[in-house]
Amino acid sequence: MAPPRTTVHVAGTGAGGGGAPTTATATVTAFAAPPPERDHTQDLPDEILMVVFASLSPAERNACSLTCSRWKEVDAATRHRLSLDARAALGHAAPRIFARFTAVTKLALRCARGSGADSLSDDGAAQVAAALPSERLARLKLRGLRQLSDDGLASLAGATPAIRKLSVASCSFGPKAFVAVLRSCPLLEDLSVKRLRGLPDTAGAATTITEEILFPPASSLRSVCLKDLYSALCFVPLVASSPNLRSLKILRCSGAWDLPLDIIAARAPGLVELHLEKLQVGDRGLAAVSACANLEVLFLVKTPECTDAGIISVAEKCHKLRKLHIDGWRTNRIGDHGLMAVARRCPDLQELVLIGVNPTVQSLRMLGEHCRSLERLALCGCETVGDAEIICLAERCAALKKLCIKGCPVSDRGMGALNGGCPSLVKVKLKRCRGVSYECVENLKVVRGDSFSISLDVVLEHDAGSASENAGLETGQVQITELTDQMAAMDLPTNTAGAQPSANSRMRSVMSALRRRFGNPPPL
Repeated sequence: MAPPRTTVHVAGTGAGGGGAPTTATATVTAFAAPPPERDHTQDLPDEILMVVFASLSPAERNACSLTCSRWKEVDAATRHRLSLDARAALGHAAPRIFARFTAVTKLALRCARGSGADSLSDDGAAQVAAALPSERLARLKLRGLRQLSDDGLASLAGATPAIRKLSVASCSFGPKAFVAVLRSCPLLEDLSVKRLRGLPDTAGAATTITEEILFPPASSLRSVCLKDLYSALCFVPLVASSPNLRSLKILRCSGAWDLPLDIIAARAPGLVELHLEKLQVGDRGLAAVSACANLEVLFLVKTPECTDAGIISVAEKCHKLRKLHIDGWRTNRIGDHGLMAVARRCPDLQELVLIGVNPTVQSLRMLGEHCRSLERLALCGCETVGDAEIICLAERCAALKKLCIKGCPVSDRGMGALNGGCPSLVKVKLKRCRGVSYECVENLKVVRGDSFSISLDVVLEHDAGSASENAGLETGQVQITELTDQMAAMDLPTNTAGAQPSANSRMRSVMSALRRRFGNPPPL
């Protein structure tokens, strides 16, 4: 259909050739603009728009909320997660923010690195607390609030009695602030404390801490994570006051932990999951942990004082163990004897990860015979795991589904045994296994069929005589991986516009940091 036309007549006068006036008439045809197309989204009920908004990312929601007033209202009514730049000015803006977002159940207050001096203070926290949707908020996360003291955290806790998960990191308040948290939040189930700056130096005196800080009973607490705390022993009374605790993670915290673990295990015998990483803990601590008969998950990462004796004490009493991760840090203090005890006493074991531990056919055979549910096995940096050990796994581990081998002296002969062994195997990952060829990998793919996946990552040797350099390269790669994981876990600061940096800029920053730390990679 042709657009409507409008005809306009234009008349004008002028001088003719003989000086007599003349009149001219012109006809101009103008096409009128078509009527605007109908906005069919106006016909959608709010319930449908809510479903659409629920599937959008935070950035997409922010953009869509600016489209029209209706979409802005729908976004506000359906937004359950909210992350705010917790600077000093937030206290004045909080009433308007929470008057708009009334459905928020998960709130994060973050202050970017370098802005700690301008972070939310106790007065601002009181203003935020007065505006919070206290009956709805279930999760609260605090990051980088350097100006917030014990009183500020107490204000926020008092305004959020229904929270079930609290996570704090890089803040300046101390352990006494959590006394008010436990009193004000009777439903709290999950507590995570990382890198606090307000912790006193206790010199490892757990008994003194107990006398100074009296935490109220926390019967609802189910999970506690303590990470990167130089005086984490301050929280031992808090953990011990949680009789229904199920998960405990103590990661990279200073102090002697044998006696504290004895206290915790006696007060919280229902522990199901325990992570210990880079701690001063030995066999006495593991013997204390063995009192938790329901323990199912145990992570021991870089705890060099733990030996076979500690693993045996855990295996003899924790018969429900399902996951066991051991990073022996190449100390050779955990080996066949501890693993054989696990095989004999823990028949429900499903996942076993060994890093820097040296098992042999003797222990692997018992694991295959007694742990009939073993589905996931990782062997990393195990100097004693060769072809004989892989052949043993192929013959004994019928339930094995996933196998990871890194930095072990295996070859095509051992891997070839997987052609007919481990009938449930669906995924294999090989890395830094120089004795395995791509031909062997391709043959496994053909024999086992399309449902089988295998990957091979080989580090090439540039010089046959540079074994020490290659060993240093492998160590550097482990350090690079740890550094990258730490950087990935960091809270990236926002730019001046409030947006996150692009993926390319983040990757460039990571690569620059790696080059400064480890130098450029060798040429191929």
